[in-house]
Amino acid sequence: MCSDCANAAGSRVTLSRPIVFAAAGDPVGAGLVASLGRPGDNVTGLSLQGTDLAGKRVEILREIVPSIRRLAIMANVGNPYAVLEMAEVQAAVRTLGLEVTTPEIRRPADIASAFEALKGRADALYVVADPLVFTNRAQIHTLAMGARLPTMYGFREYVDGGGFISYGADVPDLFRRAADYVDKILRGTKPAGIPVEQPTKFDLVINLTTSKALGIEVPATLLARADEVIE
Repeated sequence: MCSDCANAAGSRVTLSRPIVFAAAGDPVGAGLVASLGRPGDNVTGLSLQGTDLAGKRVEILREIVPSIRRLAIMANVGNPYAVLEMAEVQAAVRTLGLEVTTPEIRRPADIASAFEALKGRADALYVVADPLVFTNRAQIHTLAMGARLPTMYGFREYVDGGGFISYGADVPDLFRRAADYVDKILRGTKPAGIPVEQPTKFDLVINLTTSKALGIEVPATLLARADEVIE
């Protein structure tokens, strides 16, 4: 799953052509736009605001596993957006008084060694989504299960593949809304005059097969709130 669907360099190179991004992770933090209300230049679209959801994801994970005292945050530190989200997660974790460790990865070969370093140092794992992580999600799931670590993700595709839980924007809805942006631009509206919108629909997905394998009982109240439960 792509964590940013455009980049600041690309927007500068193609300023003569309108750009509509459908699911940018943090368009302001990544330098895609000047602000959500006034994007400027020739770029606009829809934001995942993934960094803003970091605290909520930590809260949900702790609701399921209240015994968590140490949270690991795995992120590809070669991805600027992943670093932004990791910082938000760290801030949320410290607010809750939890210990935090940050196994950093830059390439597939780093994943196994990152899990090795986590032994005895974490009670749960927050995985920051990006292309490297998505491509290697099966390995991450296998290693997390081997380490008995419940995992939190930002996209449902990870849970479909065996991850424990995800909470994030409804990406198909963002792409549908992006079509409206394209329509407005084709009708003559300047991208700079179209504010960047944030998600209005969110998905909470829980994999009960994984929870049972980990020996974790998901609270009935959370199951009732879930948009999808995989069994």
